[in-house]
Amino acid sequence: MIKVEKSIVIDRSQEDVFEYVSDHTNAPRWQRGLLEVRRATEGPIGVGTRHTLVRMFMGRRMGASNEFTQYEPNRLVSFKVTSGSVAAQGWYVVEPAGSDRARLTSRIEMRPSGLIRLVQPLMAASLRREVEANLSDLKGLLEAKVEERSVPGKGLD
Repeated sequence: MIKVEKSIVIDRSQEDVFEYVSDHTNAPRWQRGLLEVRRATEGPIGVGTRHTLVRMFMGRRMGASNEFTQYEPNRLVSFKVTSGSVAAQGWYVVEPAGSDRARLTSRIEMRPSGLIRLVQPLMAASLRREVEANLSDLKGLLEAKVEERSVPGKGLD
């Protein structure tokens, strides 16, 4: 099994960070290799929300679906991959980290099976690098939105 857990402090409120990461349709803006995410369910985001996605990982194009298994507003969203070639589960936990700052922890567990298990050490190393880069990109994106908001006439997307 591959387990990767990384945290980052973002100069945005806990609510802002959670709102952005819990809407997986935002993910292609900050997750490298994620080409497309579509929400497959209607209604408010919560337990049972499903998405279809297409990503590049280790040079391979992979399609998959996920489903939210836990949802605590402004704090926790967890999801499991429900289709695709690798069984996986992920969590985003958002906690306050001071005034208008939040700590985001991203945790991913993958269970490769069959022949793909042979490259598990390479997958783990690649995933660690990708998660670290993704969190850095997210921090830059969300903190830039704060700067845009302070410019007269500009709003927060």
